[in-house]
Amino acid sequence: MSDKENTQERIHKLRELINHHNYRYYVLDSPELSDVEYDELMQELRQMEAERPELVTPDSPTQRVGAQPLEAFGVVEHPLPLLSLANAFDYQELQAWHKRISGLLPGENWDFVAELKMDGLAVALVYEDGRFVSGATRGDGFRGEDISQNLRTIRSIPLALVDRDAPRRFEVRGEVFLTRSGFKKLNEERAAGGQPLFANPRNAAAGSVRQLDPRITAGRPLDIYIYGLGWAEGGAIPLTHWETMEFLKSLGFKINPHNRRLDALEEVEEYHRSWVEHRRELEYDTDGIVVKVNPLALHDRLGSVGREPRWAIAYKFPATQATTRLLDIQVNVGRTGSLNPFAILEPVHVGGVTLRQAALHNLDDIARKDIRRGDTVIVQRAGEVIPEVVGPVLSLRTGRELPVDEDREVLERFQTCPSCGARTIRPEDEVMYRCPNAACPAQAHRRLEHFVSRGAMDIEGVGTQLCAALLASGLVVDVADLYKLSKEQLLTLERMAEKSASNVLASIAASKDRPLARLLFALGILHVGDEMAQLLASHFCSLNRLAQATEEELNAIPGVGPKIAQSVVAFFRGESNKEILRKLKEVGVRMEDEAAAEARSLPLDGLEFVVTGRLAAFPRSQAEARIKELGGNVSDNVSRMTTYLVIGEGSGSKLERARALGTKILTEEEFLRLIQ
Repeated sequence: MSDKENTQERIHKLRELINHHNYRYYVLDSPELSDVEYDELMQELRQMEAERPELVTPDSPTQRVGAQPLEAFGVVEHPLPLLSLANAFDYQELQAWHKRISGLLPGENWDFVAELKMDGLAVALVYEDGRFVSGATRGDGFRGEDISQNLRTIRSIPLALVDRDAPRRFEVRGEVFLTRSGFKKLNEERAAGGQPLFANPRNAAAGSVRQLDPRITAGRPLDIYIYGLGWAEGGAIPLTHWETMEFLKSLGFKINPHNRRLDALEEVEEYHRSWVEHRRELEYDTDGIVVKVNPLALHDRLGSVGREPRWAIAYKFPATQATTRLLDIQVNVGRTGSLNPFAILEPVHVGGVTLRQAALHNLDDIARKDIRRGDTVIVQRAGEVIPEVVGPVLSLRTGRELPVDEDREVLERFQTCPSCGARTIRPEDEVMYRCPNAACPAQAHRRLEHFVSRGAMDIEGVGTQLCAALLASGLVVDVADLYKLSKEQLLTLERMAEKSASNVLASIAASKDRPLARLLFALGILHVGDEMAQLLASHFCSLNRLAQATEEELNAIPGVGPKIAQSVVAFFRGESNKEILRKLKEVGVRMEDEAAAEARSLPLDGLEFVVTGRLAAFPRSQAEARIKELGGNVSDNVSRMTTYLVIGEGSGSKLERARALGTKILTEEEFLRLIQ
């Protein structure tokens, strides 16, 4: 095979890999690579294409911004593409960027704006006449997803501007993100609910704004920083990026206070160096800084190359990583019976803490990354995320390390439960091995811990040690037994005083009146976390109704997929689970949601409306308010979820889209008859 053929084959392989990981990252919000690994693939591809420009094709990942958007929200065309940024990984690469653009601007002098590069989700927000009208994800840069309703739930996004001197129509661009504390809390809730953890705050923010149910988005502590003006019509705009940001700030947009205007490249380097040292003091994650040419007139002259503007560059921070030796691969048992592998490491200091263990996700992931016992491995800890093994350092292998699918000792650990010794199973279409033993001590302990936890039934005084003591003594076999405990029984336990026993019993009694959603979450149904529990509770309003639901009924609920439907039905069919529910009802645990039932009794409950055009009887805002009063939902854009489009005079593109989707269209007269 010739050198050219070898190069072609490697370029083809790199494109396949990058396209796969783009899909995992941008579409599924479930990345398999760290940013460092992904950047290495892109750097290699860019370098090979630079050496062989005749092999560059329009569909190469270097010629595009991201991945195709999902269709669930409706697609938005960006009038001006949202481009991605080229990267600089050290000062020499930053200087090389400066030298390139200087050659295109002979005799010009300019200053810079340096901004922290937020690790979140890029969005575009459109305003008309001082009001927010729509918002979309970046998507592939040209087409994004319409997430207007979800963005409206983010309190730092102004719905009406404080200054009416804004252009008549314009678009701002920003980064939606999640704080570290909010991310930690969210992952704790998902872990307690048996859901897969988000890999990082960016992944969590993306998943939060791309929920079909805006109530889920509203329940997450999302924030935004605006980083630029996309386009504007019907009004003057400033001449520099710095002045533009100040102008947007005056309109009521949230601008990062750490932005700086800098006169020289040396000052940019100092700004970068300072944040390398102090970024952990921030409440959010940032993986570098963005350096921009300040005069906007120079942006037009510099233009873009491929899908990257020449007038800006991302100057990345060093990754928080280290190398150490992987001593062993062990497994523990989760609440739902999953066997969760983890790495035993030679202690190593990373990001301010000493790591002795790290996550390995599942056996397939270990094999895919080719992680072996005895390997020198790269481990990373980004912010407060659970430490993980990124991959092996292949050059340091001795040749004695066995691939995991040939390592009999490790494979055997997945065949039997380390807690009860039962043979494990691997359900079809799942990556996790599970212990099928309902009486497994490890599962019983973790189920009980989850049931009493703060996000579930919130029973104060019943912690890890008391859960273990109650199970070991036989006073509690399942969660319903908590409600039959007496003071005399508690006092038989070691170090249990009379006052403590009274407090525990009072807390147990108080938990009987928790909302239905909390009980659903506490039951630990596989794939039903806090948010799904709220969705199911608001839809069915009764545990008995939910227990009788079929997979078809569950699948018809927006946001409930086949796996969740199967899991819920299987849970309520289990005889042991039926017995637990019977006992809970017997002791008086609340199993109805009266508030949700009352809301469902309203005539427009479950119906989705979009109102467009000018109505004669009353303003559009009043019509929307009336819909909500009657239990309906109101959206800004027509989608497959829309039940009715209400049209007034001057209806435009929304009417065309409704016709294309087959959405029921109501005239104002028909709408008035409906709400009366």
